[in-house]
Amino acid sequence: MKTPRTWYVVADGGRARFLQKRNPRRSFAAPHQMFATDREFVSTHIHDRSSDLGAAPPGRSYESAGFVRHGVEPREDFHRTEKRNFVDEVAAALNDANAGDEFDRLILVAPAHALSELRRALDASTQRKIAGELQKDLTHVPEAGLAEHLADLDGA
Repeated sequence: MKTPRTWYVVADGGRARFLQKRNPRRSFAAPHQMFATDREFVSTHIHDRSSDLGAAPPGRSYESAGFVRHGVEPREDFHRTEKRNFVDEVAAALNDANAGDEFDRLILVAPAHALSELRRALDASTQRKIAGELQKDLTHVPEAGLAEHLADLDGA
C-alpha cells in the first residue's frame, strides 16, 4: 500500500513554508528532525510601513453643508491587502502543485485570519485534499520543533 504524500503548510500573512515528513528509515535524521522544508515564501513587503505601501495620501472631500474638508480613509489597510496578495500567491503555488500531483494530503497551519484566507484562495480540487488544520502561528518555529506542535494532527 502506497503511503500518502502529505504536505504541511505553515503560513501567516508574510511567510510560508511547505514541509514534508522525512522517512526515518530512509534517512539518518534524528527523530526530532522529522520535517524538511520543501519550499519557502517570504513577502517582500512584510516589514514596509503603510505609508510606503500606499501610492498617494488619502483623498479629500468637502463637507456637504459648508467649506470644511475631510480626509477620506482608504477602504482597506494596505498591510491587509499585501497579506491577502501574499496568501493568494501561496495558494496559487499549492494549486499548481496539486495540478502536478505533488501531494495527496494537506495539513494547513496558520493563524485564524490567514487560514480562512488560504482556504478561500484554494481551488476546489486542492481543498478536497485538506486532511487537517491548526489555527496557530508556527512560522518562526524551527523544523526540529514542529513535531511536538503537529503531533495531534491526523497523519502527523
